[in-house]
Amino acid sequence: MTMTIRVLLVDDDALVRAGLRLMLGGSPDIEIVGEAADGGQVLGLVEEHRPHVVLMDIRMPTVDGLTATETLRRGSRAPEVVVLTTFHADAQVLRALRAGAAGFLLKDTPPAEILAAVRKVASGEPVLSPVVTRQLIQHVTPAGYESRRARAREALGVLGERESEVALGVGRGQANAEIAESLYMSVPTVKTHVSRILTKLDLNNRVQVALLVHDAGLLEEAGTSDG
Repeated sequence: MTMTIRVLLVDDDALVRAGLRLMLGGSPDIEIVGEAADGGQVLGLVEEHRPHVVLMDIRMPTVDGLTATETLRRGSRAPEVVVLTTFHADAQVLRALRAGAAGFLLKDTPPAEILAAVRKVASGEPVLSPVVTRQLIQHVTPAGYESRRARAREALGVLGERESEVALGVGRGQANAEIAESLYMSVPTVKTHVSRILTKLDLNNRVQVALLVHDAGLLEEAGTSDG
């Protein structure tokens, strides 16, 4: 039996919430369990409804979505958060992802892609819009890169050889099945490695692992060695 994905909508615009409710609520595997007009309402609603996924706006009048995400992801049994916004400034993207958001989508993302993103995030896979992916790639080159790289490499140093290989696959944006195929592992083994990586690095999700791999400069090295 397919799991019903419980979704909480957080946006100060009632029309946006109505549109998301209409878009997602018609799917048999998705249930809209609650709505909030401000980030300050999120913790209480999460405790009450226990959603699997929260669709979170950034700009709200009292508590913004990034602050709400940071607070939410520090708690136990935290749901996955997908930031859905009209803005995509670098600082917002990075703060959201470092806070533990599993995805960052723009509000002009086609409905079918938002629907697919909710399902993907609920299954443990990160979701980033193409513009956000480009920003993350550009993020590894500005000033301060060397110090970030040193810190990231030190953090990743606690991983074993196979865990490091799996982390590299996560950094490339590969799903578990793709990592399993490239490393000649079973999918359950990859899942076990990912779980251990998150525990060792004290991270919440795969997006944060990918950021750390990017910061460490490992993707460029892997690309060089492959070529």
